[in-house]
Amino acid sequence: MSKFSIEADIRSKLAVVLGFSTIAVFIQHIYVLSFILIISIAAALLFGANILKAIKTTRNLWYLFFIIVILQSIFSRSGQALLAINGFPLITAGGVLKGGEFLMRVSVIVFSATIISTSNSREVVQGLVQLKIPYDIAFMVSVAIRFLPLLRSEIKDTFTAIQLRGLDLKKIPLKRRIRVYLYIFNPVVAGAIRKARGLSIAMEMRAFRAYRKRTSFLKLRLSAADYFIMVFTLIFTSAVFVMFYYFNFPAGII
Repeated sequence: MSKFSIEADIRSKLAVVLGFSTIAVFIQHIYVLSFILIISIAAALLFGANILKAIKTTRNLWYLFFIIVILQSIFSRSGQALLAINGFPLITAGGVLKGGEFLMRVSVIVFSATIISTSNSREVVQGLVQLKIPYDIAFMVSVAIRFLPLLRSEIKDTFTAIQLRGLDLKKIPLKRRIRVYLYIFNPVVAGAIRKARGLSIAMEMRAFRAYRKRTSFLKLRLSAADYFIMVFTLIFTSAVFVMFYYFNFPAGII
């Protein structure tokens, strides 16, 4: 973690992530989304998040951006045609705008979610429990956070094993490539089931849910800084919605 990062409770971090994600989901304006993206990156840096990892994640979204641009241009046909083939608009200004909004929206969610990664899984579970969320649900959230990177790593290892055998997926025909993907799917699913079964056995060996109420030595306490972060996030999120929906800013001005 950075030397200048903010030490905050997981509940205040969840409030920040919830505020940014809510704005990204409900507001569809590229200027607002760009502003929120800058704020979310700044907040992630203040909390000591790994920004480089988030940048690598958003870099993989560019192909979705181009797909959405083409689909929006073909079916919506809004704005000036930027690229046309025999009079048929393939890329329009409206399509580029919608694609940009999608990229900004997902980037806001990804960068803000990195804030949660600055806390360990035990703090995440305890924070959710102290928010009156059932322990079973909190534990499942923690498992999902840890399980998805493992699943991604297993898929990557499977692709690496195939390439080491001399098969270049980029050069083979599409039909054969789809068949290879289907072959990859089976061992990945089998590995995921094997890991889930091992986790289930480990939970049973440790008497998971042996008692109705679970006690914990870890007790999280909100500091004055945590209260300030949560109140500021609430005011900021409310102000953005009021400015956008009530005052029609920046849509009515820009």
